[in-house]
Amino acid sequence: MARILIIDDDVHILAMLRMMLERENYDVMDAINGKEGLKRHRKAPADLIITDIFMPEKDGIETIRELRRDFPGVSIIAMSGGGKNDLGTYLGVAKALGALYTFAKPFENEELLNAVREILY
Repeated sequence: MARILIIDDDVHILAMLRMMLERENYDVMDAINGKEGLKRHRKAPADLIITDIFMPEKDGIETIRELRRDFPGVSIIAMSGGGKNDLGTYLGVAKALGALYTFAKPFENEELLNAVREILY
């Protein structure tokens, strides 16, 4: 069973994504910021990390940079709903740093699920 780590400071997004991914039989872990997410990934590595961009403690861009440095093979999806004026820029940076897919919130659940399936199968 593939393990997915979701990193987002919005508990409602965490709960929604957890429920959606567990319904698809994925093993799901979550974290409320990049610092916690990296700690969890070091303890129990995930096959896929889905991270928000704008978070306290350690944002998604910093998190992706650290993941690429320490775990170059891990698959990453980045998502964001913050910074509406510069959203494309932040998601573009995430993509340039190695995120396989990027999603602007709100997004269609099926789009995210299709990306997850493509990455993990």
